[in-house]
Amino acid sequence: MIKGYNKKLNNLTLMSDCDILYFVAMGKEGDFMATRDTLDEIRKKIEMHIGQSVTLKANKGRKKVVVREGVLENTYPNIFVIKIEDGYETVRRVSYCYSDVLTETVEITINKDNEQIKVS
Repeated sequence: MIKGYNKKLNNLTLMSDCDILYFVAMGKEGDFMATRDTLDEIRKKIEMHIGQSVTLKANKGRKKVVVREGVLENTYPNIFVIKIEDGYETVRRVSYCYSDVLTETVEITINKDNEQIKVS
């Protein structure tokens, strides 16, 4: 890719830098645009609750919403992992990226001392 390549596509701007593509919506003045710092803040909020019980609400598309209980197992630079114990002695791990939380595709609620804390 060409460094610094910019092209406007129907109210979206495609920018390329070091073979990474960014899609930036061109909004009105005052609209919020997420930055790398926003994703880092979400990661830090989630990272503070490793090992705690969480309720995961994931939008799977076509009006399908899955709600599961699990434990926040680990965080990584781009994803976080939740361990879900289903019945019949099976353990399942699901991972999501921090942008899923930002776009509200995934909602995480921390279950702490009978108090629920929503991470967003």
